[in-house]
This record gives sequence, structure tokens and C-alpha cells, in this order.
Amino acid sequence: MNAALQTSTVLPPGMHPDEWAARLELAACYRVFAMLGWTEMIYNHITLRLPDSVSAGEKQFLINPFGLHYSEVTASNLVKIDLQGRVLDGSTHRVNPAGFVVHAAIHDGIAGAHCVMHTHTTAGVSVACLKDGLQQTNFYTAQLHGMVAYHDFEGITIHADEGPRLLQSIANKPAVILRNHGLLAWGATLPQTFAILWTLQRACEIQLATFSMGGPQAALPVSDAIAEKCTRDALQFNPNHGAGRDVFDALVRQVDRIDSSYRA
Repeated sequence: MNAALQTSTVLPPGMHPDEWAARLELAACYRVFAMLGWTEMIYNHITLRLPDSVSAGEKQFLINPFGLHYSEVTASNLVKIDLQGRVLDGSTHRVNPAGFVVHAAIHDGIAGAHCVMHTHTTAGVSVACLKDGLQQTNFYTAQLHGMVAYHDFEGITIHADEGPRLLQSIANKPAVILRNHGLLAWGATLPQTFAILWTLQRACEIQLATFSMGGPQAALPVSDAIAEKCTRDALQFNPNHGAGRDVFDALVRQVDRIDSSYRA
């Protein structure tokens, strides 16, 4: 975790330091999303599973309080819930079922999914609505070769029975396009998940811009061989090379210069 986040705030009485560290990192991430414009009014979610040192091995995670904009999320008002959606920290805030169902299924069903992010950005939803989805035609898609999964639209995600089908669609691919819906990413850490989602988002933005100049037929494809090489060489998702930590920390520093109230 960012050392600045760990040392610049006071640990609340009775809270495990690992939980507070997770709360600070997740709250900072919500503010990063707000700064980037990756918000959808009070909707969408970023969740972070708490370490075993906090949960004693139970699957518990933090989620945003429903009804607050991302710019209002703080470390202390994040809600701790279990896989059944039960509030574990006495919070009076509501939890959005549409966020809980999808995120709980992924946290429970994918061993390495300690963080899950979901967005409805214009570029992301636009590509999700395309019959052929994301096409391998730009620098960013070339770094996601073999990493993108698709899940067919089943309506608003409030029904638990969709969970197994979602997991089957995802398999082991960390970048997910929810058809007709939006983007999703999961990873072993929050910065890694952010790096995956940022790359997927940029791929969609560039595709949207490219297609606006002449449609899919005008796009110059990237071969599988080159894309495989790009994905192998990029290293931005690799834990041995930081897995997104440097870029995430840089964005947190920007947030701190704007508004550090997320630390409360």
C-alpha cells in the first residue's frame, strides 16, 4: 500500500490497521474515479476484499455506501459486508443490490479476485453495445490479448442466479465486457485491477474515436502475433513490475492536492 496513505491518518479506535489501510486505499480509488470522470451519478461500484488478518479467513469486502457520489466516499463511510450482503460494521448506509450481486459472485468464485471494479463510461458502454465488441486495432487492445471476456446482457444485475453464468463467462480473464452494459475488471490488488481497467477503458476510447472517422472497416488491425508480443512486453499488470502501483500512487497524489477528505 501507498506509504503516504498509511502514515498520514490516525487509526480509528478498535479498528485493525489492515482494515484501515484497505479503507484508505479504496476511498482514494473512488476519488481517483471521480477525478477521471468514471462516475455514473450514485451508481456503479469498486469493491475490495479484506485480508484474512481482518476477516479471520471469511470472505468480507468493502463497498461504497449507496446514495453517495464517488466524491463523497471516505475511508470511514465505506460499508463492510459479507457474501450475503450483511452489514458487518454497523453502518447505517444502504448497499445497492445491483452491485452486491455481481461483486459478491466474483469475490467468492475467483480465488484471485481481491478487487473488482465496474464502470458505465460512455466509451465502455458503446463498445459493449457493438456486435463485434472490442477489436484488436490499437495500442491498448494489443496489450489485452487473451485477457478479455464477454458476458451476455441479462438485465439489471440483481438476481443471484446470474452469478454462476457470469463466472463461466469470465473464466480466468481479468478484463470483462458486459455486453450492452459496461466494463469490469478484477485483480489480486487494487492497483493491478485499476491498471487493467484503465487499459480496457483507453482501448474503448481509442476504438470509439477511430470508428468515428470511418467505421470498423477503416481500422487498421493488429495481428495476433504482435498483440501477443505487446501483452507479454507491457508488464504493467505483472506483480514483479509493480502491477499498477506507481501509476495509481501518482493519481492518489493528484487527488490529495485537490481534496484529501477521503482520508476521514
